[in-house]
Amino acid sequence: MVFGYARVSTLDQSLNLQMDALLKEGVLEKNIYTDKVSSTAEDRKSLNKLWDFVRSGDTIIVWKLDRLARSLIHFTKLMTELEEKGVKFKSITEPFIDTTKQSSHSKFLINMFAALAQLERDIIIERTKAGMESAKQRGIVLGAPKGLSKKNQQKAVLCEEYFRDGKLTVSEICSQLKISRATYYKYLRIRGLQGEVRSYGKTQ
Repeated sequence: MVFGYARVSTLDQSLNLQMDALLKEGVLEKNIYTDKVSSTAEDRKSLNKLWDFVRSGDTIIVWKLDRLARSLIHFTKLMTELEEKGVKFKSITEPFIDTTKQSSHSKFLINMFAALAQLERDIIIERTKAGMESAKQRGIVLGAPKGLSKKNQQKAVLCEEYFRDGKLTVSEICSQLKISRATYYKYLRIRGLQGEVRSYGKTQ
């Protein structure tokens, strides 16, 4: 089966342009899943339902890549999941991303995106480590309250750095550091980010 996904960022924005494009591609209206939510939000109810429903041999079509993915890292993660499921993917306005045709060109581009996403992760990690080392040399105390191990103190600092960098989602940070969401928010509170965490949580 062929499914479509459309998203706009706010409730007052229209889905008509995306819907018309998907219908023109031959997607049945009943098979189009839609969300009205910010691009930074992790909880996309309709997308989650679609992700759970599709099976091997199905195809997902979007009007544009940024309607589906929050970032390059997120895009490569989604493409990997679809490949594992045996589900094809196509972007209408970016025809170079089309796995329905088994194009070597599309496969090359997706692999290139994956390499760039890994580079982005590595840069974030290296920048974080450099920042920590610089802070130590300036005599800034990076430790957390007593009772937290040295390893977990370092994770708390990394949580703060990732949070301030804004490149990774909460789930991606937790996966990177191998911690739970509850621990992530605990570490941010330890780092004195209580107020910022409350506003951040609305979009993450």
